[in-house]
Amino acid sequence: MTPDATAGSLHIDCPTGLAGDMLLAALLDLGVPLEVIKAPLAQLGLKDLVRLDVEEARSGGLRGRRLNVVGLEPDPPHRHWAEIRDRLQNSSLEPKLLHMVLAVFTALAEAEATVHGQTPESVHFHEVGAIDALVDVVGVCAAIHHLVPYRISCAPPPAGHGSVTTAHGLLPVPVPAVLELARAHQVPLRHDPSLPEGELTTPTGLALVSVLAERFTAPPLFTASAIGIGLGHRRLDRPNLVRLCLGQGESSTPELEPRWQPLVVQEAWIDDASAEDIAWLLDRLRQAGALDVACQSLQMKKGRSGVAVTALATTEHAPQLRRTWFEAGPSIGLRERQQGRWLLPRRAGTLSTPWGVLTAKQVRRPDGRCTVKPEADALQRLSQASGCSIADLRVAAQAASFESEEPWTW
Repeated sequence: MTPDATAGSLHIDCPTGLAGDMLLAALLDLGVPLEVIKAPLAQLGLKDLVRLDVEEARSGGLRGRRLNVVGLEPDPPHRHWAEIRDRLQNSSLEPKLLHMVLAVFTALAEAEATVHGQTPESVHFHEVGAIDALVDVVGVCAAIHHLVPYRISCAPPPAGHGSVTTAHGLLPVPVPAVLELARAHQVPLRHDPSLPEGELTTPTGLALVSVLAERFTAPPLFTASAIGIGLGHRRLDRPNLVRLCLGQGESSTPELEPRWQPLVVQEAWIDDASAEDIAWLLDRLRQAGALDVACQSLQMKKGRSGVAVTALATTEHAPQLRRTWFEAGPSIGLRERQQGRWLLPRRAGTLSTPWGVLTAKQVRRPDGRCTVKPEADALQRLSQASGCSIADLRVAAQAASFESEEPWTW
């Protein structure tokens, strides 16, 4: 099939691992023409240095496509990041595609630099920087650029276990570069001892999804319009594959659809702090990055009155908030659970009234309507300055036109 240029969302399922060649094979199986991959490689001067062999194959009885990247250089060199970057920047790749490819290789270079104690410019990638990695990164980015999915999600990749032989000798799995990529980009890795030993997720595969994927959870609702299967080269005790599910476009303006945001909920019940202490803790949690903090009274053990304090945070702010709980509060324990929320697109702007300008927020509803609400602080300030009541200011705001040059955010 030939995917529609205004495709819906794309979900990556990687039950047995994630590698660049598996992703690229799955994209080809999804219907991306091979010429979409070969054209940017030719623009990079790689046409005579590599051959792509794509075959219909089976793994554990399941069909899919397997990609073999055959290097044609008699003695392929290790390529430094500076050399790869110059080659990319001096090419004629389309700007959006170039941006994606540079972002993926930058993530790889920074991870390798961190684990080896070098600067990114001095990193040479060993097997990660070989010609096949250039093909994988450029090819996957070119295929995504062709499909134009408005959202990409990915299941948590398996971390693997055991050890693997590399150019640096025997390394533990996940290899250091994979672990650093996961840390730097807050990618959750799935530990599954039932999977075979060895490297299941490669640095190239993880760098690609770290840059391209928006979230690492499955969509709550998903209707697949096409499925692509990419097979790995290792023989496992089960099918070794990556599955790409292309969802149907749900809206004429999919870029403004509600978005899912993973959240961490942290909570403690406190019965040994004063009201001033609780106020201090709430303030410190907000300063540490909490999206919201709330508290409510409750009756605790031994008949003591207490307070339930709850904080909402993004996954990247969760570690900092944990430290704040124990530094600024009396708790010696903390409950934590994973949740999430749906966010509507919104943007900041202004409303002009006869008494002055109000800052306001515009929100786009799923049916396409836009609602506007003036900020409470702005209403209070203008009421004090003008002598007009807040109620009259709200009426004037409803009749005013919303003005904004800001982009939609979530």
